[in-house]
Amino acid sequence: SEAHYSFGLFMVADGMGGHLNGEVASNLAIQAASATLYQQVLEPLRLGQRNFSSEEINAALESAVKTAQNSVLRQVSGGGTTLTIALVLNQKLYFAHVGDSRLYIAKADEPLWTLTKDHSLVRRLVELGQVTEEEAAEHPQRNVLFRAIGQEEGFKTDFGEMGLASPHTLLLCTDGLWGLVDDKEID
Repeated sequence: SEAHYSFGLFMVADGMGGHLNGEVASNLAIQAASATLYQQVLEPLRLGQRNFSSEEINAALESAVKTAQNSVLRQVSGGGTTLTIALVLNQKLYFAHVGDSRLYIAKADEPLWTLTKDHSLVRRLVELGQVTEEEAAEHPQRNVLFRAIGQEEGFKTDFGEMGLASPHTLLLCTDGLWGLVDDKEID
């Protein structure tokens, strides 16, 4: 009998550059990324491909982000968006991330922890020891990103993967959640 295969695709995008531009950019990014992943992963899976390598999945994620980036650059002058993608295939989680939306993960009954790193100016200042976590939370430039979809300078995506041997909970969210609610409360 054929083995059971699990597949999940989860994304969050948070637009920036004025309300309209941001909304268009985030919609375009989600559409472009999901179309690419549908074509490169879900359709082959549906047609019976079962032996995806990590390299193939990561290449598909890279292609999805690149497509989103090109789509936003072409169609939304001055607009940008964060983009965080989590793809679960069988017992493995793969992710791609640009900006300051977040991917949290937790095993059953354990606290959430963050898999992604914020690409914000203030997060960088915290890493460099120039401001404290408390100062970062109130910093006037806390929403300034140094990496986002739609930015040409220094554009780079973070990728990662991890095994999911037991059931896990994933939470993808924008700074609309984590910026207002303390991590301990999100748990």
